[in-house]
Amino acid sequence: MRFTSEFSEHFTLKTRKVTKQCEQYICGLTQARRKNMERMAEVVPDSNDQSLQHFVSNSNWRARPVLDQVALSADGLLGGNEDSALLIDESAFAKKGNKSVGVSRQWNGNMGKTDNCQVAVFAALSCGESATLIDTRLYLPKKWVEDRARCDAAGIPDKHQVMKSKSDLALEIVRHQRQLGVRFNWVGMDAGYGKDPALLRALEDDGEVFVADVHKDQRIYLEDPRPSIPQKTTTKGRKHTRLVAQTKPVRVDHWVAEQPDSAWKRVILRESSKGKLYVEALHRRVWLWNQKEAEARCWHLIVRREIKAKGEIKYSLSNAAADIPMQQLAEMQGQRFWIERSFENGKGPVGLSHYQVRGWKAWHHHMALAMMAMLFMLKERIEHRVSHPLLSCADIEVLLTHFLPRRDTTASEVIRQLTVRHRKRQASIESAYRKQQEEQIYAFT
Repeated sequence: MRFTSEFSEHFTLKTRKVTKQCEQYICGLTQARRKNMERMAEVVPDSNDQSLQHFVSNSNWRARPVLDQVALSADGLLGGNEDSALLIDESAFAKKGNKSVGVSRQWNGNMGKTDNCQVAVFAALSCGESATLIDTRLYLPKKWVEDRARCDAAGIPDKHQVMKSKSDLALEIVRHQRQLGVRFNWVGMDAGYGKDPALLRALEDDGEVFVADVHKDQRIYLEDPRPSIPQKTTTKGRKHTRLVAQTKPVRVDHWVAEQPDSAWKRVILRESSKGKLYVEALHRRVWLWNQKEAEARCWHLIVRREIKAKGEIKYSLSNAAADIPMQQLAEMQGQRFWIERSFENGKGPVGLSHYQVRGWKAWHHHMALAMMAMLFMLKERIEHRVSHPLLSCADIEVLLTHFLPRRDTTASEVIRQLTVRHRKRQASIESAYRKQQEEQIYAFT
């Protein structure tokens, strides 16, 4: 298959066996209804679940060169255009137990609550309505980093056993993609990252343009605060050493609440399947100051609300050029929609979240292969855009399921697989009963 070429050029053990296992694994991701090893092996000819598990968990190939090749291939499709953007967001993967690398009770945005899960920071390269995931960093909670034995057991390399915030990981991704040569004109982020002033300043210092959502309690200055050290007015006490703003900040939601309806302008956010998507927007140049820098930063504030649900308001900051039109800022703000669509495509047709692995190496192997499959689907959609403009990743999954060779096509094979499933299930039941009996015997002795 075409998508294995990106893989076969960039792993450590360049053997035909590993290339074949790569193809089998990706075929399993796109063909099996449930993306676990046993179900994948049931549909992919000449494969078995133990071989697939070994390939992902233990095989000695590196995920980073594969991810980098996926990013460069995606850049050839989407990079270098006026609306090419690198979109940053995180995603959580619900897990049971405490063995999976990085698992902890932490915020799961997909479920809207704190839960036992893994969390990773992702990047998608987008251009217009096309986008695909190209990079990721797994977040390690503090209690993982502080437990060296636990990190070693999960196979986390020494250089990664350090505490890094999600903002740190996001900045790493942006810098890595820029160094790699991926071409994007701005970085888009939600409020989970926009709330970190150090991240925004680091991006601007790197020469990056960003559009970052912020929370409603974000404080802004409507005039340049002109920070300065106050003059001492008495002979007593020490000299002033801290900078002080000459104007007072306000919360963005308080400022917005004071704006009349006439201040809101209707703009087109993007084209949608139900026509043009209109929103109402406010725009103003504002200043941000961290109480440390000698000068405040003058950025754009763009506020968006839904026309039919005016209580749903998004606030964003951007360091784009001072003369950028509000329409363009609104479009840039709305571009982050496409990383959400990328997650849907990854977790649905490709099985990005359906992995059955625990270790550091295995997690990154799976992510690299899933993103390769996503890249393949993006190529197919672009290639057939004229003849099939509505072709989706779900459509491609249906086509692959039908046209790729399958193992479970004869009655005898289906019965054989059913027998194997029942045998494993019965063995699991018997094992549970034996364990229960042993515990009862131990309790009475």
